[in-house]
Amino acid sequence: MRKRKTSPAHLLVCIDNAGYGVSLEKRKIYIAVPDPVVAQHGQVRVVDESGEDYLYPKSCFLPIRTSVRAEGSCCSRLTR
Repeated sequence: MRKRKTSPAHLLVCIDNAGYGVSLEKRKIYIAVPDPVVAQHGQVRVVDESGEDYLYPKSCFLPIRTSVRAEGSCCSRLTR
């Protein structure tokens, strides 16, 4: 079996934007930038509507499983 390459970013769908209505849209897919330090505190670093990455509660999102090919093509362009 071949090992999967890990991508520099992954995709999340917003399931709760309470308190973040200006920055997040429910049911919209966002790019999350891996950040192990903030993950320890129950947060995720997400590129929001402003185009910048900010911290949000992990509970606002669910991960989306995609093929490595699909994820790499969209995330690599946006996280350079």
